[in-house]
Amino acid sequence: MDNETKIKLFQNQEVRLKWDDEIEEYYFSVVDVVGILSESKNPNNYWKVLKKRLKDEGVELVTICNQLKLPS
Repeated sequence: MDNETKIKLFQNQEVRLKWDDEIEEYYFSVVDVVGILSESKNPNNYWKVLKKRLKDEGVELVTICNQLKLPS
């Protein structure tokens, strides 16, 4: 697929994803998934607040990695 960006549907809503040929894994947009699961009107803000709360509790969500560019 050569690092291709695609859109998949989950519960009839779009989720952006990207395929990495080197490690043969998909990367999904956390904001899209959070928006679907939380039914938030502002999933970017919901994710930002959730990350802050978890960090304050000492929970590390991800390893150090770069943010992927996905279509808006």
